[in-house]
Amino acid sequence: MTRFDVSGDGPHDHDLGLAHDLSTLLGRRHALKLLAGAALVTVGACGSDGKNDKTASSATSTTSDGSSSSSTVSGSSGSTSSTPSATGASCETIPDETAGPYPGDGSNGPDVLSETGIVRSDITRSFGGSTTRPEGVPLTVNLVILGRSGGCKAMAGAAVYLWHCDREGRYSRYSQGVTGENYLRGVQEADAGGRVTFETIFPAAYSGRWPHIHFEVYPTLAQATSQRNKLATSQLALPEDACKAVYATAGYEQSVRNLAQTSLARDLVFGDGSSQQLATMSGGVGAGFTAELSVPV
Repeated sequence: MTRFDVSGDGPHDHDLGLAHDLSTLLGRRHALKLLAGAALVTVGACGSDGKNDKTASSATSTTSDGSSSSSTVSGSSGSTSSTPSATGASCETIPDETAGPYPGDGSNGPDVLSETGIVRSDITRSFGGSTTRPEGVPLTVNLVILGRSGGCKAMAGAAVYLWHCDREGRYSRYSQGVTGENYLRGVQEADAGGRVTFETIFPAAYSGRWPHIHFEVYPTLAQATSQRNKLATSQLALPEDACKAVYATAGYEQSVRNLAQTSLARDLVFGDGSSQQLATMSGGVGAGFTAELSVPV
């Protein structure tokens, strides 16, 4: 998959926004195409079909509230093993959920979609005027965007804006102490398989909510410049066993209490059903976790 992280390539005018990023990205793509063409002339008939074959199977467990979860915690290291959801198994539209009070998309105050540097896969630090990196257990989030109107096929070229709270339960740009930060927010363009990947940290469980990650889906990267163009707004739920493993580590102490006070069944977002939003998990505390979710829109 091609990933773009314009915030890491050197100095930028960070008030020019995503539209400025796009012109830079498109210029790079054109240059890459020219280089690729020259390479093909030199190599001749050599080639590759470019396919990335993955075999999916499932291992299902049950959470304390009766919801299905495809992850298993084993050993003192808190490692889990699971397989991604089969993208063709279900093509019901992902439930539309609230973006919450801290979207950062311009619909309620701050608009990070207007900030140069927002197109990036690694969202573990701020960009622009700050490079603050919040602490936390590493988490990779893989989403596969599927188009229901197209027979549930991968939506190559779609874009996802993803955001969540930090280890202390704070949202950058909004919460006290981090209003000058924009970490744990980013936009990615889906590859040929409809996949986007974000490198981040495991979010906290804050009072009244099950641990979750917010995201918006856009038709194209160019249309991700305005929240008015979004196709869907939803949330990803994190499995209970992985949450307990992470929250047993230093720095997440408040999340232990908050997690114990809620459940998927009582959550104000996931309480009406979480089967389409509950991620499958792999990995562990030491090396980090990976969350996978298919997102039909």
